[in-house]
Amino acid sequence: MQGHAHVASVDYTALDDHALVALVRSGEREAFRHIMQRCNQRLFRVARAVIGEDSEAEDVLQESYMRAYDKLDSFRGDSSLSTWLTTIVLNEARGRLRKRHTMVGLEQVDVAPDDTHQIIRFPSKFGSEDPAAFAARTQIRHLLEHAIDELPPGFRVVYMLREVEECSVEETASQLGIKPETVKTRLHRARRLLRSSLHDRLAGTMGEAFPFMGQRCARVTEAVMARLEAEATDA
Repeated sequence: MQGHAHVASVDYTALDDHALVALVRSGEREAFRHIMQRCNQRLFRVARAVIGEDSEAEDVLQESYMRAYDKLDSFRGDSSLSTWLTTIVLNEARGRLRKRHTMVGLEQVDVAPDDTHQIIRFPSKFGSEDPAAFAARTQIRHLLEHAIDELPPGFRVVYMLREVEECSVEETASQLGIKPETVKTRLHRARRLLRSSLHDRLAGTMGEAFPFMGQRCARVTEAVMARLEAEATDA
């Protein structure tokens, strides 16, 4: 990689990935900032899915970006830039797991008996909401994040790529080095495990649903009392 060279008045947001890569290769380091900004969310989600923890996932992302910057000359464009970067992130994250000796025997998980439980599908996009709906969506998001965290690592990363990042079966299989059928199986079981986990979490709060307390209770009570008083006066 050549040294940094200033390029004036470049509209980075208007450039595609290949143009940004070309700028970085020519020495325009600022272009790499925009590559990171475009890819950060997907790459963090992938690292988080493998590592299972926020701060180390951020470390993985930083190290991966450093490796990617040094290896950018090897990017040939045979795949998308995000796919190329995802591979680097996966390798870095898995390397850390190996060092911690916490790799899961996924070959045993993959041959585990299946069942016919109903599968619940979770929407990955939401529309515009008012503040109350936004707060509710935030609570649902946290609930899902905790449930996803509890998935086996191999299921978690497949779920993250397929359901959250909406990658195709083929792209997910290629990224993870597994067969498309394995992707489908792991996704099916991830959904099933999430359904079970969320059911258990929600069951304990069913009795708290539709609370009739506070201002709502007072408002209705006072309205009824006022009507009763009015009827008594008319009688």
